[in-house]
Amino acid sequence: MSELRASALYNEDLAPAGPARRTWGTYNYAALWVGMSVQIPTYMLASGLIAGGMSSWQALGTILLGNLVVLVPMLLNAHAGTRYGIPFPIFVRAPFGVLGANVPALLRALVACGWFGIQTWIGGQAIHVLLGIVWPAWRQSGLGPWVCFLFFWGLNMVVILRGLETIKFLEGVGAPIVLAVGLLLLVWVAGKAGGLGPMLRAPSRFRTGGEFFRFFMPSLTGMVGFWATVALNIPDFTRYAKSQRAQMCGQAMGLPAGMTSFAFIGVAVTSASTVIFGEAMWDPIGLLSRFDQPVAAAIALVAVTLATLNVNVAANVVSPSNDFSNLWPRRISFRMGGVITGVIGLLMMPWRLLRDYSAYIFGWLVGYSALLGPVAGIMIVDYYLVRRRALAVEDLYLRGRSYEYRGGVNWRAMAALAAGVAVALLGLVIPPVRILYDYAWFVGLFVAGGLYGVMARPGTARGTQILATPGGA
Repeated sequence: MSELRASALYNEDLAPAGPARRTWGTYNYAALWVGMSVQIPTYMLASGLIAGGMSSWQALGTILLGNLVVLVPMLLNAHAGTRYGIPFPIFVRAPFGVLGANVPALLRALVACGWFGIQTWIGGQAIHVLLGIVWPAWRQSGLGPWVCFLFFWGLNMVVILRGLETIKFLEGVGAPIVLAVGLLLLVWVAGKAGGLGPMLRAPSRFRTGGEFFRFFMPSLTGMVGFWATVALNIPDFTRYAKSQRAQMCGQAMGLPAGMTSFAFIGVAVTSASTVIFGEAMWDPIGLLSRFDQPVAAAIALVAVTLATLNVNVAANVVSPSNDFSNLWPRRISFRMGGVITGVIGLLMMPWRLLRDYSAYIFGWLVGYSALLGPVAGIMIVDYYLVRRRALAVEDLYLRGRSYEYRGGVNWRAMAALAAGVAVALLGLVIPPVRILYDYAWFVGLFVAGGLYGVMARPGTARGTQILATPGGA
């Protein structure tokens, strides 16, 4: 143990979680996913599909299918976190090497920074509209949106500095309340629109099956891409699980149900906006600002702010904090990594990523899925096929051991990663193979995973010992 503590690749935040820290049960994981699903980007995902031409049921079916698909790599990657108590940046050292792991970790971290900025911008705008309802003069302030944006950013920083237990508390308490408020909002707009029937009867605007599938293909990739980030770093959460059963059941119950339920609210309310205002409004903040019942709008905006804070610190801070800590474990703690995440999130100008539904779904979500799908493919093939779920945990923290490869980098994994990303992005520059980009996550996952499986020799750097913790087999 003294050798581990002296290693430059080790700190307490990245260390395997022991029995005392394994306190998360089925409810905690179900609540985590409900809390992360009940957020404005989920709503905008659903409303963007409606704005793009899908019917209500086509949009909901696409979202449900995408979440069932991404649940598979989520559960596969979650296993190692529970079994060994290790976070994502340590887990990924097995296929990529103790130094090479920084490449996929940074890819994941930069995407999370973008999401952090998006969520912070949304939360700030909710506060700005809420203040305009309570204090109408506030609407005239040109700096109002930016002041609220920075205030909400500071609130996120406070939660980050208080640590993981605060995140766990927020998810357990906030998720049920926010979902209940969302349902109340749905009932309210249904009354304004004359019931659910008029809200959900609008037909698809696609005239042929070909038109529909041209929109459906990148949309499904966007749905998968929405959680492609957490599908990689899920060990950051499952390392605290009481058992494999607890994390698997909690995730299987929480993700598809929570995501699809709140997406239904987004679909229904967006459809209602057409009935009420004569246009489909995909931005719920702008929609709430036009409601003529200030009390109801204020309650909904409070719920939006709480939901955004919940998901931001859970989905967009835990992973990049660990990833940045992995770069320099001796100098960058979990909390310092969270501050770095917040600063980069500001610099990524999130207001540009949300300028319209097309930029959000087909630009942001599909684009970064081309980077993360290959990482997921390599992780799954390495853990299940190459190593048969056997990791030498101590070697993950030490130089010159099982995961040293060549200079700390597994160049086979790097080559597979580069090939997966390149093939997925090929569709952006060669129009006849646009389908490669439309299915970027799937293409990257299978190309990189398959190539890595061919190049990696079974048993290579497999390790000679299994240091399992009480999290499960």
